[in-house]
Amino acid sequence: MAQYKCFHCSKVISSKALDKRFACPHCGSKIFYKPRKHIAKVKAI
Repeated sequence: MAQYKCFHCSKVISSKALDKRFACPHCGSKIFYKPRKHIAKVKAI
């Protein structure tokens, strides 16, 4: 299950909560993003 984060209030929302209505249940915002777990750093040669 994917996790999304609200751009306005920064609360984590599951994709199941967004199935019926694509709006934040906390603040009503419609802008979301998927937070990255970790950033892979690649060393240039």
